[in-house]
Amino acid sequence: QVHLVESGGGWVQPGGSLTLSCTVSGSNVKVYAMAWYRQTPGNQRESVALIIDPGSTIYADSVKGRFTISTDNTKNTVYLQMNNLTPEDTAVYYCNVGGSFPGTKQQFDSWGQGTQVTVSS
Repeated sequence: QVHLVESGGGWVQPGGSLTLSCTVSGSNVKVYAMAWYRQTPGNQRESVALIIDPGSTIYADSVKGRFTISTDNTKNTVYLQMNNLTPEDTAVYYCNVGGSFPGTKQQFDSWGQGTQVTVSS
């Protein structure tokens, strides 16, 4: 079983920075892709950033140049460095990880519990 534990959300003033992290707990997993999504009330969850093994990244246009997704494969952790935050970035941020269990045909697609990011003055 795979669980994702997120941390790093909070309140920040416009122009500020936050770093989110998401760690995959569970032994013997092979991670293929890690991503961050965000959701505001009444809206669909939207993709923010994606990183695919061995390191290709894709960003939403709204965050290009401000957000950076990265991983620490030794810790099965994905980070989202968010700079120059604006009130429009306020949302609940979710991490999403896809992978498999080596030696089996079983794949997983897991979500974190979500962490609130609030940008306001």
